[in-house]
Amino acid sequence: MDNAKTHFVTDSRYLLHDTGFGHPENPKRYIVIVEALKNLQLLGFENRPIKPRQAKDDEILLCHTSDYYKLVQNEVEKYPMLSTGDAVICPASFEVAILASGAVLEGVDAVMQAKAKNVFCLVRPPGHHACSNRGMGFCIFNNVAIGARYVQRKYGIERVLIVDWDVHHGNGTQEIFEEDPSVFYFSTHQEGIYPGTGFAKERGTGLGEGSKLNCPIIAGMSSRIEVIKAFQEKLVPAMEEFQPEFVFISAGFDAHELDPLGRFNLTDQDFAELTYIVKRIADRYSEGRIVSVLEGGYNLKALASAAVAHVTALAQ
Repeated sequence: MDNAKTHFVTDSRYLLHDTGFGHPENPKRYIVIVEALKNLQLLGFENRPIKPRQAKDDEILLCHTSDYYKLVQNEVEKYPMLSTGDAVICPASFEVAILASGAVLEGVDAVMQAKAKNVFCLVRPPGHHACSNRGMGFCIFNNVAIGARYVQRKYGIERVLIVDWDVHHGNGTQEIFEEDPSVFYFSTHQEGIYPGTGFAKERGTGLGEGSKLNCPIIAGMSSRIEVIKAFQEKLVPAMEEFQPEFVFISAGFDAHELDPLGRFNLTDQDFAELTYIVKRIADRYSEGRIVSVLEGGYNLKALASAAVAHVTALAQ
């Protein structure tokens, strides 16, 4: 394995999570990114794969309650949607969901063991809306959150940064670490849309107060400028104090100007710029350690091109 390069966690089994005809979070999302990355031969996509594994019970339970874990196992066999919220499921969904979480753990291992410079996890279902005791918003288990707890438990990492640029607020990630000062959660998202959380006043509670930094932004022509400004003027200064030892990215591409579920106007180049900002933070404080995990993005053309811009920036 070439430890100086970006590596990729992918698996065709992510196609087995069947959300039905017309659902925005569908297997084509995986297919278009894979095809786009294969065309970029210089990135070595096909030559640097990491095989995912299914996350173990105790790894999922780092972030989710045992009752919810059992509920998912039971309901995928019986129902078309989780009873906890708007997450469509099929009989294969539990196995695919723990494979998505396990991909992040394999990505963490590759980076921490210096087998990869950084890692992009091309997984589905996404995860940042999944709370400790409920799935919602297309999400079953919180892949990034599980990765954060895993890197702390296995490698003794004390301070973890999670950067979330999805157009929707990652309410599940915030909830899981609400009282935890060791995980800094930063989010830019469109104000006033699903899931209705992520107000600027939400800064964490108890010992975790001040370790959550939400930047709700009004949709419109200036949204791309405001997102980049939030990264430059809020995230970067905050990290001077926090100084993370490991960085995760909740890489949602539904803030793209073509996406049907949001009203932001980010371009491919903007996602590259956000990536560069996060990379500079990781290079300064975290020995460059980054694991990026796919979240949203529902216009297939925009999803593919934005993901390529993100990965290209990661690889530089």
